[in-house]
Amino acid sequence: MTATTTSAAAAEFARRRQSPLQKVQHQLHGRPWLSPLFLLLVAFVAFFIATPTFLTANSMGILLQQSAVVAALAVGQTVIILTAGIDLSIGMAMVLASLVMVKLNHDHGVPGFLALLIGLVVAVLTGLLNGFLVTRMNLPPFIVTLGTFSIFTAVSLLYAAGQTIALGPDALLVWTGKTLSVGSVSITWGVILMLLLYAMASFALRNTAWGRHLYATGDDREASELSGIDTKRVLLSAYVVAGATVGIAAWIVCGRVGGADPNAGLNYNLQSITAVVIGGTSLFGGRGSAFSAVLGTLVIAAIASGLTLLNLDSSYRFIITGLVLAVAVAIDSVARKSRASHGRA
Repeated sequence: MTATTTSAAAAEFARRRQSPLQKVQHQLHGRPWLSPLFLLLVAFVAFFIATPTFLTANSMGILLQQSAVVAALAVGQTVIILTAGIDLSIGMAMVLASLVMVKLNHDHGVPGFLALLIGLVVAVLTGLLNGFLVTRMNLPPFIVTLGTFSIFTAVSLLYAAGQTIALGPDALLVWTGKTLSVGSVSITWGVILMLLLYAMASFALRNTAWGRHLYATGDDREASELSGIDTKRVLLSAYVVAGATVGIAAWIVCGRVGGADPNAGLNYNLQSITAVVIGGTSLFGGRGSAFSAVLGTLVIAAIASGLTLLNLDSSYRFIITGLVLAVAVAIDSVARKSRASHGRA
């Protein structure tokens, strides 16, 4: 019997000796998208029983439109949290980039395409700033992004003078708010752009050396350094990539509000983190996926949409979302115990 056959037989024997709880833990660790998918199905069934109009084509289209901005931001937040970091400034970075795009186009007559490119550059620079402070100054991501959140908020309010800026319906920057029909469901081009962003992020995380290095750095930074991975470069790239996704989210939010609003991103910071955590991505890094994040975003959107159809106070949305978040953290704890009991991957 070869060593490979012996190892496979031992692994199969160990699997059969697992208790039911251990088997559940093993599945949750290997498939982090299972928990948000279960929560999403529960939410859909519960709200459908309470109000049958919840699962109509019109309601599903609205749900996707409402989740597009948070879902786009959740891509960048996922990349950062996979490295065991966090970005509290991501929503206000999006607002700043959207204001730059819109004011250049509206106030200074800059062509829409050029204004869009400049706004994307601004978004990438916000990520680069966060990444530089984390990797070169060796500052904790929480403190860094809490500080840049305040900076981006102040700059946005000063730059816009506290005023919302509206664009005409034919402007390129609000194209993402235009609707199209897919069967009987009406969605915006912003939703399509968000889905393309997820497709690219999923491919990069699963099929590139950069994605593998990102997971390795978040899982065990010291071991990654010993294996030859430049972890500082990986961390910096994560924040830069997150900045690029912020620029895409800024374009989507321009279409959603019909221009730019300096107060639009106050809740997006925490919503993006909540979506990623509910989606099964571990706050300790090294486990999760972009697909999980979009499921987490849909859970939040489903709760908001269902409660709106039931004409319940919005406060209940925060209560239920908080409870779901607690369940997601508990599931992550169970999955991490499975990982600890089987040793590091």
